[in-house]
Amino acid sequence: MNPLGTTVVVAGVGARTAVGATAPATAGAVRAAVAVFSRHPFLFDAAGEPYQVALATYFEIDLVGAARLAELAGPAAAEALAPLAAAEGVKPTIPAFIGLPPHRPGRPKDSAAAVIERLRAEMTRAKLQTGKVQMIETGHAAGAMAVQAAWEVVRSGAAEFALAGGVDSYLEPETMAWVEASDQAHGAIDNSWGFVPGEGAGFALLAAAPTAVRYKLHADLELVTAATARETKLIKTDAVCLGEGLTNLFRALATRLAPSAKADHLVCDMNGEPYRADEFGFAVLRAGELFRDPSGFATPASQWGDVGAAAGPLFLVLADAEVKKGYAHGPVTVAFTSSESGERCGFVVRTRRTHPG
Repeated sequence: MNPLGTTVVVAGVGARTAVGATAPATAGAVRAAVAVFSRHPFLFDAAGEPYQVALATYFEIDLVGAARLAELAGPAAAEALAPLAAAEGVKPTIPAFIGLPPHRPGRPKDSAAAVIERLRAEMTRAKLQTGKVQMIETGHAAGAMAVQAAWEVVRSGAAEFALAGGVDSYLEPETMAWVEASDQAHGAIDNSWGFVPGEGAGFALLAAAPTAVRYKLHADLELVTAATARETKLIKTDAVCLGEGLTNLFRALATRLAPSAKADHLVCDMNGEPYRADEFGFAVLRAGELFRDPSGFATPASQWGDVGAAAGPLFLVLADAEVKKGYAHGPVTVAFTSSESGERCGFVVRTRRTHPG
């Protein structure tokens, strides 16, 4: 094995968001800057106004709780697994790593169990064997941390494939009330600096590069590296965040790239909250050498709302589409996510195609 580890590629992606029920639909909507924000049909803020949300409208609004998370996650996982399910040959057992929202008000107690049950059902339907399933319940960074865990398993040679995913939904009455009480809901009581609560799921099937070749899977992206850091000056406290955690993340990602390598594009989960924007500004001042143009970043929350734990894998969906459709900003993309509990997780992907630009 390569002393630096096995090359890890993205062999399949899947998505469910407010702007699309599949990966191509989601990526196309984000590319076209389509935002699907609406007033919730029956959840109201303290002033009696309906909350502004990013709602998945392709299944029933009265599907709630853990069942809603499972309905978001299941089809996205199946979409990511579809290339392997259709491939010929004996399929290996696939471990899975899934990001979930933290234990916040309104989160169903059976969230993890419901998502795992649905995942196993989708794996069985695809005639694939499910290995160990690990849930990561740290909110915004959880999906990216699942990507990192899956990358580490495949890179080490412990598995030929690994499934990474994340699923989240803010659209529970107690959760929405909590977001508003925290002064984070955009528009609630004239709060223009909050975020638009959303929902979604993203999944990615990672594979060792030789394994992808053996199964004749098209893999246009290499997952180069991933890392996690921690911020101690947290949102919703009196501490002033100067971006130390995000700086450490950027530096960790940079040290694993070639000295001349730069990120051509950045995608992140900034959602309109000043805390996140300030943090990023301080981090770029310290570690801007990672980026060709640190001002050239994308914030898909402007289209699909704040998707919490689903963000990291959904960023892989966007990167995969950019390469397949030929509109990538360049060969290297960096993505990062930030949890309220302090986790800062990100990764670097690189196109395996010759960039047309």
